[in-house]
Amino acid sequence: MNFRWFKIFLIAIAVPSAHAATVGPEVAVVEVRIGREKQNRQIVLGLYDGAAPATVENFKKLAKKRFYNGLRFHRVFPGTLVQTGDPLTRDWLFASPRPLKAGTGGPGYTVPAEIREKHTRGAVAMSRLPDGINPSRASSGSQFYITLSPSPKLDGQFTVFGEVLEGLDVLDEISNLPADSNDFPLPKVVIRSISIQPRLGSATTR
Repeated sequence: MNFRWFKIFLIAIAVPSAHAATVGPEVAVVEVRIGREKQNRQIVLGLYDGAAPATVENFKKLAKKRFYNGLRFHRVFPGTLVQTGDPLTRDWLFASPRPLKAGTGGPGYTVPAEIREKHTRGAVAMSRLPDGINPSRASSGSQFYITLSPSPKLDGQFTVFGEVLEGLDVLDEISNLPADSNDFPLPKVVIRSISIQPRLGSATTR
C-alpha cells in the first residue's frame, strides 16, 4: 500500500471526529506550494456527501476540471481562517503581488445553500455574498474557506461541506504568513492541484 494513502487511512479510522459519520467515500487531496519552497505541501479534505450533496458534487466537478489549479490563497487570519478558490487569483495570469479584485471572482454561478454542519476546527465551508444581496444564502460557486479554530458565530450562515483530515499544521502555517492590509498573504500560496481520490477504509467507492 502506498505510504501516503496508508497515512490517510489511519487518520480516517483513528482520529475521532464530530463529523466522522458524514464523511463520504472520497477525499480531496490538495497540493499547495508556499512561497519559494520547491516541495508541495499536502492537505486532505473529507467531504460531506450526505450533508451537502450539491456543494460536494460541484466541488468535485471543479477539481476534476482542474479549475483550482494555480489559484492562490487570498485571505488569511492567524490561527482562525484561510480562504481560496477565486479564479481572479490564478497565479500565471497576474504578476502583481496582490491581483486586482481578489476575492470577488467565481465560475459564474452560485450553489444552493446546504446549511447544516458547524464550524469546528478544520471545517471546510463555502463563502458567499452578504444577506442583503443574497437572502437565500446561496454559496459561491468556487470560493471556500477553512476554519482553524471553532467559529460558532459562523454557524447557520454558511454551507460547511467537509473537514480537514490531514494538513491542519500546513493551514496553520499559511494563516500566520505576513499579509497586507486586505489580509492577502504576501508570500504566494498556490494550489498546485486538487485530486479526488477514494478514501481508503470506506465501505464503498464511486
